Amino acid sequence: MKVQVLNSSSRKTRKLIKTVFAELMQEKKELNKITVTELIQRADIARSTFYTHYDDIYEVARDYELETIDLLTCESKILYTNQDILNYFDEIIVCLKNNEEIYKMLLSSNETLFFLEKLQKMAIEKIFSALQTIYFNSNPYLELDVCFFINGVIAEVLKYFRNQSLYSLDELLENIKKWYQKIFT
Repeated sequence: MKVQVLNSSSRKTRKLIKTVFAELMQEKKELNKITVTELIQRADIARSTFYTHYDDIYEVARDYELETIDLLTCESKILYTNQDILNYFDEIIVCLKNNEEIYKMLLSSNETLFFLEKLQKMAIEKIFSALQTIYFNSNPYLELDVCFFINGVIAEVLKYFRNQSLYSLDELLENIKKWYQKIFT
């Protein structure tokens, strides 16, 4: 990312670029079909403005990935109890709801699968680490249980954002918490 210090104008420009990028992802379904020319025309910005903020389309995608992973994994937050983990799920759903339209656009593409794999890995590590601390390795299949759980959650959330789910985010959250409690408490 080129611009290091983001003032108000830079933040607005980056948000515009990312919003238009998400729209194009929804339409094109593939990252390699999006061009800088198409993006700048739709965003009504100069080419130099785009290149002030990003090197290429792939950097816009990486920026979205990093921003989303930061929001959803809450790296700095340590989970000490089962209640912390349940609260963590609440925070994730709030984040998804606050950015719902953008995620619907981004996750409509098959290009997002690599991003989802990274997100899965980070979520598995975070929940597994917390549960190891809580239960002191008493379950020899804990990592496998966490993998099944997180993979199921991410599959359901992906279905939601691709308009293939019968459930709202609130209903998914309620069931995520039920599944968590049945499996891990």
